[in-house]
Amino acid sequence: MRRRNRFDFPPAGGKRLAAALVTALGLLVSGLAHAEGHRFVMVTHGVPSDPFWTVVKNGADAAAHTLGDTLEYRAPSTFDMAKMQQLAEAAIASDPDGLILSFTDESALGKVVQNATDRGIPVITINSGGDAAAKYGALLHVGQSEYAAGKAAAERMRKMGVEKGLCVNHEQGNQGLDQRCDGFIDGFDGNAEQLATSYDPTEIRNAIVAYLNQHRDIKGVLTLGAVTAGPLIQAMRDEGATGKLTLATFDLSPAILLALQQGALDFAIDQQQYLQGYLPVVFLDQYVEHGLLPADDVATGPGFVTKENAARVMELSRRGIR
Repeated sequence: MRRRNRFDFPPAGGKRLAAALVTALGLLVSGLAHAEGHRFVMVTHGVPSDPFWTVVKNGADAAAHTLGDTLEYRAPSTFDMAKMQQLAEAAIASDPDGLILSFTDESALGKVVQNATDRGIPVITINSGGDAAAKYGALLHVGQSEYAAGKAAAERMRKMGVEKGLCVNHEQGNQGLDQRCDGFIDGFDGNAEQLATSYDPTEIRNAIVAYLNQHRDIKGVLTLGAVTAGPLIQAMRDEGATGKLTLATFDLSPAILLALQQGALDFAIDQQQYLQGYLPVVFLDQYVEHGLLPADDVATGPGFVTKENAARVMELSRRGIR
């Protein structure tokens, strides 16, 4: 499948498909609502404590409301592929008009997608695993190339003078996050390492401090979401190390944007998760109504947010859009 080129935030007008779609949808979506709404189910691996997925859900809810559709959002309380598989299978059994799925584990979810498509339920994947899901009949993927995003983060750090990096993975086994670390390590030509953690903020903080104390040659640290970026920032403050390492994270939140403004983080990788919720609902609606579908996957990232442009997206982040 073709992949979009990465862009620096903000995307440049009509040169990027995701930006063009946002503009077009903003003009046209109000006219798409129909008398009889459809019912779509979104199943993700996102845990309630991760603000990333709140924004995804906000986007999906907004699209469903505008179109007169019903959107049911389901996710496990912890990162649990077995539970997510059960939720997806239950969604299929309810015979929705379409299924939206974060395809984080091919072994757990491949047969689920195949089951849905065999029953005539259209599937669009988001966030992770688009290439793999296509093998099982998924129509389209909305997200970013996780490997390319991780590699781009490493390349950016190297330009900032970092010679060795660390990727902190809070969901090892999530193929999307694993791909981020793989890209990051390859971007350093192998001169980077991976640290697996849990979701617990105290455990994350302690693990990062212990690892950095034992590996003094690491000068750049990448976390894979706001859930781990917070403990990293706190660890640097507690140890008096703020400004001594290059720090970056995937994804945005009000706290992440504030840290960027204050110089506690050097950059964040933005994949515009609101669109990962919004666009699949619109695409499924039009597919069910008219058989219309984009010809290729839709790349919503990666883009980079830094101290220089953080203020521009902070208000949208407070509103649950960025």
